[in-house]
Amino acid sequence: MAKYSTGGVGGDSSGACELCGAEDRSLETATVAGATLEVCGECAAHGEDGGSGGGSAGTGSGGGDGSTDADRRREAARNAARLNDARSVDPDWEEGTDYEDDPLPYLVGGYGDAVAAARRDAGLQPDELAAELDVHEEDLRAIEQGRAARANVGGSVVEAIEERLDVEIVDE
Repeated sequence: MAKYSTGGVGGDSSGACELCGAEDRSLETATVAGATLEVCGECAAHGEDGGSGGGSAGTGSGGGDGSTDADRRREAARNAARLNDARSVDPDWEEGTDYEDDPLPYLVGGYGDAVAAARRDAGLQPDELAAELDVHEEDLRAIEQGRAARANVGGSVVEAIEERLDVEIVDE
């Protein structure tokens, strides 16, 4: 029997999924967040048994991918390894770029559009400007897309862009 219900008000007699409330689906028993519930196949995919419904037939209707806890742990480990591999391939990461030594200043609103427009007015492509300034093209693109802080772009890059394109994007 279910420990709690988030579905319909009528309890077990409603025949509704206790997680999403769907009434027109076949139900199966699944453990979700530690609670044993009667849920539809789509919600069973969120269960601790990955939508196998507790039985050996795997009755999830399209929602479950059939993965087990061990499969999910292996996939999480693979994702962590890929992240570490990406960090070790990035030359700036290996060199230990210290952005505290080159902090990004506060930028004006819409700075990305202003830089992109100034670059176009100067008749330059992103790769050309990056080469001229001896900066990573990814940093220039991050600035033009308004995500300089998330991309850890250094203040010296912003300063070089301001000087070359004669545009003010630092908020004084």
